[in-house]
Amino acid sequence: MMLRIPQVLDAAQVETCRKMLLATEWVDGRVTAGHQSARVKNNLQVPEGDPTGRRIGETILDALNRHPLFVSAALPRRVFPPLFNRYGPGHGFGNHVDNAIRQSAGGLRIRTDLSATLFLTRPEDYDGGELVAEDTFGSHAVKLPAGDMILYPASSLHHVRPVTRGERLSSFFWIQSLVADDGERAQLYELDQAIQRLAHDQPDHPSVDRLTAVYHNLVRRWAEV
Repeated sequence: MMLRIPQVLDAAQVETCRKMLLATEWVDGRVTAGHQSARVKNNLQVPEGDPTGRRIGETILDALNRHPLFVSAALPRRVFPPLFNRYGPGHGFGNHVDNAIRQSAGGLRIRTDLSATLFLTRPEDYDGGELVAEDTFGSHAVKLPAGDMILYPASSLHHVRPVTRGERLSSFFWIQSLVADDGERAQLYELDQAIQRLAHDQPDHPSVDRLTAVYHNLVRRWAEV
């Protein structure tokens, strides 16, 4: 399931993050790529553990923890500290699948169930740079407003089209979910959203309690804690 998470950061937060990122150190993006990915990766990246990156990452994680759509869709157990990349003219990232296991510089090790890209540049400020991910329904090109995030299965084959004008800044990271299976997680998300709509439209409907019980019993069956 691919899902857009709108307005993770507001316009003021995005602008602050951009200014901080542009003033910090950037290195070859292949420093965090696996053997196969390194062959097709061409971008810049803020070094993992960089103090500026850590501060911005904390802002992003705090925003995500308060974003109900993200919590509903991801059911996060662990979130990898956000990283940051930069694509200028000629930069791109060929087809690849993210590593199944990632370990941070601080020693956090997670299974990468979900991948996330948070856009920090307005789409009209650059050409190209679309994230293209494949699933059973085909390929999907994504280029979102600054502050919005795309969430998608880390098992997806995906690439970033070359930038031909301007510059694309974004944050990227991975999530280990309480529910590892994408199909089960998608069913829980749809059920949770349906319960919320019913509770909003008909708060006293007896089915709200019954469906909520079904939801939590499915989480109890499928979750790893």
